[in-house]
Amino acid sequence: MRRADRLFDIIQVLRLARAPITAAAIAAELEVTPRTVYRDIATLQARRVPIEGAAGIGYVLRRGYDLPPLMFTEEEAEAITVGLRLLRRTGDPALEAAARSVVGKLASVLPEGLRAHLAAAPFHVSDRGAPTPAGVDLADIRAAIRAARKLQLDYVDGKGATTRRTVRPIAMEYYSEATLVCAWCELRADYRHFRADRIVLATVLDAGFAPEAGRLRAGWRALTQTG
Repeated sequence: MRRADRLFDIIQVLRLARAPITAAAIAAELEVTPRTVYRDIATLQARRVPIEGAAGIGYVLRRGYDLPPLMFTEEEAEAITVGLRLLRRTGDPALEAAARSVVGKLASVLPEGLRAHLAAAPFHVSDRGAPTPAGVDLADIRAAIRAARKLQLDYVDGKGATTRRTVRPIAMEYYSEATLVCAWCELRADYRHFRADRIVLATVLDAGFAPEAGRLRAGWRALTQTG
């Protein structure tokens, strides 16, 4: 582990601690020696990081201390790169645009070395993925999920039959071959998954379901995790 990464991790440990934490406990979590932790804490204090305490008693980080702008390891930067590139396979144009925006924001705050690594990381993700739906803007679906607003869907099933459903959208599932809108269907009085590329028209209704959203989502998760 690079020393810069270890210093950052010590700050993180102290930020999350609810009580003074000893150098031995920090060392055990970071898999280093207590002597190393003592030296690193002395370095941080010399850099005016507000760490209070002493050896044998424990250390605390003064409340209100903000970390410097984003610090990532090379491994974390690579994970971010692959994750953002995978968004190109969702068929969700707004998420793809958001991913490009995230890359720009990261580039503005990362150290020069990591910034170059993020831009040129040798990891390539296929563009092949879920088709972008023609009849619905997935950003509207995600907004309806956040706001717990009902949707009216004109939907074509696998046999080509068109139905109109009023649903309570609770989640999205992104697969390589399709994007699914997960919802409670009022017509079927049950959970249903709708392929986004088979939605002909989606209308966000004024009616909401906020009081039920948590319960519906919990029920859906229970079914999908055990099914």
